[in-house]
Amino acid sequence: MLPKGKPWTAEEEKHLKELLDAETPIEVIAAKIGRKIDAVRMKIARLGIEEVVHKGYRTTTLKLPSELPSIEEALRILAAALEASAEPGLDKVEVQRLQVVATLARTYKDLLGDYVNYRQIEAKLTEMEEKYERLVSQAKGDAPQPNSAPVAQAPTA
Repeated sequence: MLPKGKPWTAEEEKHLKELLDAETPIEVIAAKIGRKIDAVRMKIARLGIEEVVHKGYRTTTLKLPSELPSIEEALRILAAALEASAEPGLDKVEVQRLQVVATLARTYKDLLGDYVNYRQIEAKLTEMEEKYERLVSQAKGDAPQPNSAPVAQAPTA
């Protein structure tokens, strides 16, 4: 088993979070805190910090929303990406990021539309199953009951 490094102080953890909030690259964070880059990455993972700046780029883990955004919200995101992409002087990376946002918003809108349609179909199917059950139980209640009286047999000769 590898020996553990020097324990992190509360002040170092606080400084780490502040630097991450300021979108400081990990290499710079490691130098400022006096830790190895891998130690900083492991601490970030242990703290469960969602966003990490790495070489100037941000990586994220996905948080599942409690509710699905509406089609209107997806369209607003798409509209915002469209507006932002019309601004002059954007660098190539920002244009690519906006293209990805627009593509994801369109895809989400389409998938959400399908999901809503499936939910409507599912509700209709459930309603039809309930009606079928009622019809079956009504048919059983209205059907002539078998006669429980003994049937007279013809005399045998």
